[in-house]
Amino acid sequence: MQRKEFIKSLLSLTAMTTLGSFKNFTNTLKTQNETMPVLFIGHGSPMNAIEDNEFSKGWKAVAKTLPKPTAILCISAHWETNGTFVTAMKKPKTIHDFGGFPQALFDVQYPAQGSKWLANETKNTITKTVVSLDEAWGFDHGSWSILKHLYPEANIPVVQLSLDYNKDAQYHYDLAKELMALRNKGVLIIGSGNMVHNFSYAQLKGNFNAHFGLDWAIEANESFKKLITQNDFKSLINFKTYSKALQLSAPTPEHYLPLLYAIALRSKNETISYFNDALVGGSFSMTSIKIDKA
Repeated sequence: MQRKEFIKSLLSLTAMTTLGSFKNFTNTLKTQNETMPVLFIGHGSPMNAIEDNEFSKGWKAVAKTLPKPTAILCISAHWETNGTFVTAMKKPKTIHDFGGFPQALFDVQYPAQGSKWLANETKNTITKTVVSLDEAWGFDHGSWSILKHLYPEANIPVVQLSLDYNKDAQYHYDLAKELMALRNKGVLIIGSGNMVHNFSYAQLKGNFNAHFGLDWAIEANESFKKLITQNDFKSLINFKTYSKALQLSAPTPEHYLPLLYAIALRSKNETISYFNDALVGGSFSMTSIKIDKA
């Protein structure tokens, strides 16, 4: 928090007449002065949004370890655009961007507020490209299906940042590095996709979460974890030249790129921990990571 903003906040104390107001004020100061963790979440099937299973339980468990954010910036596999956009509306809609699922899934609404402040902070923080403010998108299932379990009260403002489908992995990694300053402003940054995501080899058999991994998918999942732990960013960016298994893991890049956004934000001496580490349907990885101070 800058000195001018701090003094302004102190002056606002004169308007606070309850202990609860003062507590909220001090909690805000605390959040804005610590570096927030970063998450990459393997979101998998949209059905995880309404099921009480090992993966949704894993999301709930990791949420309990996080400081309360002032806002959330989510990079979802399911918002690809020509250029870079950030949602800036006050009340984002819940987008049901899928078909063939039970009505109960289409009935879900995630009524979190947007954040014009975070939209503008994101736009101004990124210098690599022009970031446009978007008033039409909302929350796709890459964001709301996991946020519904992380923050079920929907009481944290949420903004989504799009993926420019014209750009390569190196570009997205470099752009992600520019978001580092947001971590020091109370913003929780979440990448939502899947390390391994290949529908061509899927063996779902009516159960999206059946534990099963093809040999190449198991190899790819383990290779990704090894490279992440070793901070081998070069190999992670150029994963298609690393091995045949990693080539098969992401025939299209949209589910992989949110992982690069997360690992690009890792600072020195920060730890990596894994959760929901499982392969499902033969060719999908639910493996998720948390980046936090040691």
